[in-house]
Amino acid sequence: MSNERDKPLKTQRSVSLRPVEETDLEAIFAHQSDPIANQLAQFPPRDREAFFKHWHGNILGQVNVLARAIDFDGKFVGNIGHWHSDGQALIGYWIDRDYWGKGIATQTLAQFLPLVSARPLFAEVAKHNLASQRVLLKHGFVLTGQLIQESQDTEALLEFVLR
Repeated sequence: MSNERDKPLKTQRSVSLRPVEETDLEAIFAHQSDPIANQLAQFPPRDREAFFKHWHGNILGQVNVLARAIDFDGKFVGNIGHWHSDGQALIGYWIDRDYWGKGIATQTLAQFLPLVSARPLFAEVAKHNLASQRVLLKHGFVLTGQLIQESQDTEALLEFVLR
């Protein structure tokens, strides 16, 4: 007869956020270079020089940008950020494809949204990225009905807003 104490403990797999560090950039570069992830995000990868120029000049150390590394069970798996563009407060995230479908984006937003006081807060998602759409809806974002087409996007994106 088995005893409760003999059963393996179920461990909660957890997400934690921390500031993005210089040492995270190689992994972030690799994530954004994944062609399947690019297709899902409808965002083309930057070449190495453009990527590092963008991160050093526009993200790291900028007081108006909040960038956090996403760790899952202590392993770096992606990043999430908040910034302003054209008068709008925006949020976006990128998770290593090996970790898709594990609830990481949902846990990440639950931890990140309280750090961002700006409202309304906007997110842009590819029409076929149903998983990211569901994550946003779970956290109170609503579809605005607007399609957003920026120069780097391969197709127009759906706009979501959190008020």
